[in-house]
Amino acid sequence: MHHFAARRCPIATVAGSGSSNPALQFAESYVTEDLVLRTARSLAREVGLDAVTPGAGAALRLLAAAGNARAVVEIGTGTGVSGVWLLRGMRADGVLTTIDVEVEHQRIARRIFTEAGFPTGRTRIITGRAFDVLPRLADGAYDLLFVDAEVTGFHACVEAALRLLRPGGVLVLNGVLAGGRIGDPAARDAETVTVRETIKAIRESEHWIPALLPAGHGLLAAVKC
Repeated sequence: MHHFAARRCPIATVAGSGSSNPALQFAESYVTEDLVLRTARSLAREVGLDAVTPGAGAALRLLAAAGNARAVVEIGTGTGVSGVWLLRGMRADGVLTTIDVEVEHQRIARRIFTEAGFPTGRTRIITGRAFDVLPRLADGAYDLLFVDAEVTGFHACVEAALRLLRPGGVLVLNGVLAGGRIGDPAARDAETVTVRETIKAIRESEHWIPALLPAGHGLLAAVKC
C-alpha cells in the first residue's frame, strides 16, 4: 500500500523542464513566480522532490479561482509549491487541507505558507497516509481535489474524489503524461499502464467531464457531474 508522499524527481524530460518545444517553453514561463515560490521550488529540489511547474501551478490557480473554491484537498504537500498556487486561486476564506507522510517536508511548507502571507487558519496540514486520512473527510464537502503523488494511488484517489467532491467539483491528477510515454503504444511499464487505464476510465465514465492539460508533467482535470 502506497504512502502517498509527494512525487519524487521525474524520470524523463517534459514541458517546463528542458522541453525543446518553444511553444511549451513559452507557456511554462507565461506566468512568473515570485520569491516565495522560487524559494519553495529550490527547497523541493534540495529534498529530492519534483514540484509542479509554473505552468501547472498557474493552471491549478486558475481552476481554483474559476470554481470559487473554498475547500480544497491536496495529496502530496511537498514543500508547498502547489499549495501556494492553489491558495492564491481560492477564496479569501478558503481552507487548503494538505496531506503527506513526510513531516519534515510539511514543516518547510508551513513556513512557505506563512512567508506567502497566509494565516494559519487557511491551511490544515495533516501528516499521514492518504488512505488513512481521506476516509475521515466529509462527503461532498470539497470543491477541488489535487493529487500530486505516485500513480499507484491514482485509482483510489479517483474513487475518493467521487465521494469527497460536490457536484461541479474538480479532480486534478498530476503527472499523467507519464514522462512523455503516455502516447507511446509500446510503453508498457507499470506506471504508464496505470496512468493510461486511469485516464481512460475517467474519460469513459458518466461521472466526469475531463480534459487533459499538457502543462508541466501533464494535468488530468475532470469536473464531477
